[in-house]
Amino acid sequence: MATATDRSSANLQALIRAAAAGDHAAFAQVYQRTHVHLFGVAVRMLGQGQAAEDVLQEAYVSIWKNAGSYRSEVGGQPVQPMTWLIAIVRNKALDALRARARRPESAWNDTTEPAGGEAEGSDAPDAASAWATAPSAQHLLEQATQALRIDGCMNALDGSHRQSLALAYYQGLSHSEVAAQMGAPLGSVKAWIRRGLERLKNCLAAQGVGA
Repeated sequence: MATATDRSSANLQALIRAAAAGDHAAFAQVYQRTHVHLFGVAVRMLGQGQAAEDVLQEAYVSIWKNAGSYRSEVGGQPVQPMTWLIAIVRNKALDALRARARRPESAWNDTTEPAGGEAEGSDAPDAASAWATAPSAQHLLEQATQALRIDGCMNALDGSHRQSLALAYYQGLSHSEVAAQMGAPLGSVKAWIRRGLERLKNCLAAQGVGA
């Protein structure tokens, strides 16, 4: 006889499959059922603060985009949906920790304690404390939806426009550095970025983002 845990896991699997088919309502239910636990995972690795919220947002964007890759069994071994979701959050948190390690200490968010940075003898934040500071479902879903729209508009740009914008705004390179990276004249790079921004703005405005 199936236990309540088995039924819950099966239901979550079904929601992930529905999200993979583009069902936004199913994705919202995945979020509602898992965000407290997953935020707790992010908090334990990164500490309280904006970093944990950012990782959670990135994780749910990844979950939405990669829901179709979830497999309930790999190599003959069962893979619980929550295990798969936690792995995504952990990977995003590890990426954030690597990025943090490359930044000078003064650039850290003062409100964010690095993982393991609590006072000696204190407990790591648990799910209850994570719940108190977790971003609201509506706020996070709106952010995730907007991020997906930006990603879609970026992918719709021509190759040179997309690459120059990504280097300039996602990697923080100067126009001269973008030109060197792409092996293109500086004037061309400036034109690509200007036109790319115009097309990106128009695409987002058509979808009600930043209008």
